[in-house]
Amino acid sequence: MPELPEVEVTRRGVAPHLEGRAVQDVVLRRSGLRWPFPPDLAQQLSGHTIGLTGRRGKYLLLPFEHGTLIIHLGMSGHLRVLPPQTLANRHDHFDLVVAGAQGPQVLRMTDPRRFGAVLWHDARDGGVDNHQLLRGLGVEPLEAGFSGQLLYQQTRGRSVSVKQALMAGDIVVGVGNIYCSESLFRAGINPKTPAGRVSLARYDKLAQAVREVLAAAIIQGGSTLRDFIGVNGQSGYFQQSYFVYDRAGLPCRVCGATVRQIKQGQRSTFYCVNCQK
Repeated sequence: MPELPEVEVTRRGVAPHLEGRAVQDVVLRRSGLRWPFPPDLAQQLSGHTIGLTGRRGKYLLLPFEHGTLIIHLGMSGHLRVLPPQTLANRHDHFDLVVAGAQGPQVLRMTDPRRFGAVLWHDARDGGVDNHQLLRGLGVEPLEAGFSGQLLYQQTRGRSVSVKQALMAGDIVVGVGNIYCSESLFRAGINPKTPAGRVSLARYDKLAQAVREVLAAAIIQGGSTLRDFIGVNGQSGYFQQSYFVYDRAGLPCRVCGATVRQIKQGQRSTFYCVNCQK
């Protein structure tokens, strides 16, 4: 599944092609994906201009003066910017046609597994953070509100593992499985440690590690996941920098011990027992 870095890479890729551009048409090739497409979406958007693109966790936000288009890539989705004459295939479910300096362009969503979403939040319902899928999300890990102090305060008395607490999304948003494993390794914290037993000093290290890992992944175009490709058709290469994720049975790049794999909350966790205490 595309995680925060992949969605941010996507946002940065589509932004120059969308911001300040008027929508000319919307093409829907099925009734919906994970949820039904908004009714009358073409009528809602045609003639309206897209503002500055945004992101909330793993949700891409395209703002208009009268609301916000919310896009989620799901398990297998990706976005491409294409010439309008590009033929669609059976997994191309949504096109946003926008005016361009050299003629129209198409923002196309491809989603083979159809777990993605295209939703509309009307401005009359308040800011987009009031949307039911966004209102419960934690702070953004790359913004000023995220800190070790926040992690420490929000985990007091919690017996769930530190990895599961970090991934839950109610404290900090968008730290998915790959980058959670890598951040815990960088901070030297065993992923099985109860969240309520991690000290403030160690949470300070973890917050810094999360910021560094996510920033590095964005610079490198994200990770080559099973289905993710960038807007330009290229895959990221952060996976070449993994220290523990998907390296079970291989030697730790720091100490040489064997990287272990366990299951936590139905997700695979990778860690080094020597480097992470």
